[in-house]
Amino acid sequence: MLYSGSAFRLEKTGEGFHKIIFDLKDQSANVFNAVALTELGEVLAVLQKENLKGLLFTSGKPSGFVFGADVTEFLGHFKKSEAQMVEWINSINRVFNGLEDLACPKVALINGFSLGGGFEIALTMDYRLGTPKATVGLPETKLGIMPGWGGTVRLSRLIGADFAIEWATMAKYVKAEEALKLGALDGIVDEKELEASGITLLQRAVQGELPWKDRVQAKKSPLKLDKIESIMSFEGAKAMAMGMSANYPAPLKVIEVIQQGARLTRDEALKLEAQAFAFCAKTKTAECLVQVFLGDQYLKKVAKNHTQSTAPVKHGAVLGAGIMGGGIAYQSASTGTPVLMKDIKPEQLDLGMNEATKLLTKEVEKKKLTPEKMGKVLAKITPTLSYGDFSQTDFVIEAVVENTKVKQAVLSEVEGLIGPDKILSSNTSTISITELAKSLKRPENFCGVHFFNPVHRMPLVEIIRGEKTSKETISSAVQYAVQMGKTPIVVNDCAGFLVNRILFPYFNGFIHLLRDGVDFQKIDKVMEKFGWPMGPAYLLDVVGIDTGHHASSIMAKAFPDRMSFGEKTILEIMYEAKRFGQKNGLGFYEYEIDKKGKPVKKVNPKVYDLITPFVKNKIEISDEEIIMRMMLPMIIESSRCLEDKIVETATEVDMGLLLGLGFPPFRAGALKYADSIGLSQLKKFSESYTRIGKLYEFTDYMNQMLKENKTYY
Repeated sequence: MLYSGSAFRLEKTGEGFHKIIFDLKDQSANVFNAVALTELGEVLAVLQKENLKGLLFTSGKPSGFVFGADVTEFLGHFKKSEAQMVEWINSINRVFNGLEDLACPKVALINGFSLGGGFEIALTMDYRLGTPKATVGLPETKLGIMPGWGGTVRLSRLIGADFAIEWATMAKYVKAEEALKLGALDGIVDEKELEASGITLLQRAVQGELPWKDRVQAKKSPLKLDKIESIMSFEGAKAMAMGMSANYPAPLKVIEVIQQGARLTRDEALKLEAQAFAFCAKTKTAECLVQVFLGDQYLKKVAKNHTQSTAPVKHGAVLGAGIMGGGIAYQSASTGTPVLMKDIKPEQLDLGMNEATKLLTKEVEKKKLTPEKMGKVLAKITPTLSYGDFSQTDFVIEAVVENTKVKQAVLSEVEGLIGPDKILSSNTSTISITELAKSLKRPENFCGVHFFNPVHRMPLVEIIRGEKTSKETISSAVQYAVQMGKTPIVVNDCAGFLVNRILFPYFNGFIHLLRDGVDFQKIDKVMEKFGWPMGPAYLLDVVGIDTGHHASSIMAKAFPDRMSFGEKTILEIMYEAKRFGQKNGLGFYEYEIDKKGKPVKKVNPKVYDLITPFVKNKIEISDEEIIMRMMLPMIIESSRCLEDKIVETATEVDMGLLLGLGFPPFRAGALKYADSIGLSQLKKFSESYTRIGKLYEFTDYMNQMLKENKTYY
């Protein structure tokens, strides 16, 4: 053993080659933290004194090669000045360059994920062999940053500028076959043969069969590009990046760095990349996207804590076979858990099965699924008109009509047909779980499991704890959600729970703007520019104005001081006019189905005949004020949810909004957005809207935070 540390070991193989083994102690996966980077420098120092014949770089973890940098640890570097950050990156590049410049052939053995800094270290090697499970990529732009340890420089010289731009700007995870096709991998071999194949490769290089020195030189030299081709390629990519969003600066920086670095040597291009990395790391976008990453890690940790001693759900059941029930059944079956789908009408069962079949067919068309696999998934869904098979189910999800009495009747009926230790839940979006539990004999075995529509796309599931819900029931619900590939957030019971409780003050802000004569189309455009995937009018059409009208009445009853209007709202007017949104083609917008079967919106001026009588004022308003009048009620209600302990942390509030509503990730959530503006500035807006009502009024807690100069994060 030539070196042994907490992250790296250096030893010789029987064939006389040196082998670096990355095996971070007390961790299930390899990541580059400060200890690992320091030790890698020490390993390099040892290697530079050795008589080298060839070098293998391998992982001691069965979970994969290297997952990248330890983001949590490196956040401290992001707080430094750009100059300090550049020097930190340069110190890492000196080590990476030192490995690349060793006077011997070098092979990376990639046994799984090789991402970010993990792929960048692999790129310093002359050859890369991967297992069939190998996945490579530079996903840094997901964090608002860009590759900083040579990724843009080496990858562009290896696979060409076009593909390097595509991989880095889109943060692609590239599987072994595609990586091999483009030259990022030099071979795919079985994991058991990986090291032996690497040694064979080294032997061939040593014997002169492989031009390994040419590879080193190619990565150190300027990129060879045809001038006209270069201009078209880079300028086209930049136009596309700018068109995607001005709120995400990192992809454009990646393109600029590859373009400018193409004319430079490796060392010159690396300096350019380091400066661009430092620039991106200091942006507000990076700060927010890193917070989103940390939030996601936090939710995974909380879910793991809930399920540590919880058995997997072996068999599920869904009551109600509509679009929602069919979506839940599909999600359960497609992730491996068999499920019953019960309804009282055969045509509803057909609807639920058709929903599952439609979703699976799309997977087959995209070649993500084989027809044989589709058949096996469908076989895991058992449609039924009776409760005869319910004795075998572990977890029942009720998904019938959003009506308290109907739900209570159905829940009470099925409770008597399942075992005393089985879990019963309701997929309700607004109705109190404590209220629904009043019809049950075992309320401790009952909770809310709120999926978002469409089930297969929306990652969030709210797990709602009623007054009598047991800890074991919550753990089982979290377990089932995780099994289905969803991200669960446990919330305490209240009207609307977490996400809808915060959403409706946002909608109410929209309604007040309409009442003040602001055009709904203008509001939509402003909020989409702010970063929302769709404006509030369009969102209401997608959700369903009938659904919004029903939920709004529940919220108004629960929180009359700030969610009740005292007069007919535009939602009631639209509902009475039978404008239900996309579901019947009439809402704020009108919809036609295109050739691909997707609804396309258009504006019919007649909709203003309904809106005009509702208008009380006619005000001039800036885009900034529209944003604030929409966002302030959401921020205040988010704070109320935290104050009322609906969830425990600001992270859970904000991640709920991101995963359940599509809150702009580059703003990281309502409370993070509040911190970025500052409570003092928000207070000024709040005071200017006192005429509108309590919807815009700071809570006592917010006033105290302002007084003590506190933030949510």
